[in-house]
Amino acid sequence: MSVLRVSWCDAAEPWQLSFQEPATPVMQGIIDLHHDLMFFITFIAVFVMWILGRTLYHFHHDRNPMPQKIIHGTTIEIIWTVTPSLILLLIALPSFALLYSMDEVIDPSVTIKACGKQWYWTYEYSDYNQSDDQALAYDSYMIAEDDLEPGQLRLLEVDNRVVLPVQTHVRVIVTAADVLHSWAVPSLGVKCDAVPGRLNQVHLFIQREGVFYGQCSELCGVNHGFMPIVVEGVPMDDYVQWVSNKIEE
Repeated sequence: MSVLRVSWCDAAEPWQLSFQEPATPVMQGIIDLHHDLMFFITFIAVFVMWILGRTLYHFHHDRNPMPQKIIHGTTIEIIWTVTPSLILLLIALPSFALLYSMDEVIDPSVTIKACGKQWYWTYEYSDYNQSDDQALAYDSYMIAEDDLEPGQLRLLEVDNRVVLPVQTHVRVIVTAADVLHSWAVPSLGVKCDAVPGRLNQVHLFIQREGVFYGQCSELCGVNHGFMPIVVEGVPMDDYVQWVSNKIEE
């Protein structure tokens, strides 16, 4: 008996204002921090607008032609100095914890290398390389609009996707071969610069199956908008089968 599986396709939608659905703990943390900051921003904005409104009302020249001259007040100066400091401290603690978790690379079970080129991506699964001539590597090009099949997304679909297992610690090493690029997938909470001659790394822990779309996020030339990224999260059994098929090819 076949089991029905439901997979999400995480990509931007027309007129979308909010975040895409998170697929990693890091992206969930980014969204939670954003919501927490919006609380502080809303509170501060309402309070400042209330103060400005009262000031404009009470110090209008018709209503109060001779306002009281206040040179300074020790109490109010202490309050408007200490209160913002406490707010910044409340914001700093969770943001530092999130930044640390984004830089922390837990012992990875899978390592891949993403190399940005003008204007496509090259991926290498170095864990399965037997020799330089038999490396598990391939190029990923955007599918032209004329070649799209029904259901595929314009400017976002590629001919060879990145296949990764879910519920697995993955390390992605990012570099470039020519100019600056950036490997960015919003649903995974990843945006890593690809710098020629330098290796950067990010950690992924995909929590659910799905297809996650991203794009190069660094101006890299005339076709900068035509080098998308597609990551497909699959169960470990499917991932092992995919690797076996790739090695045989």
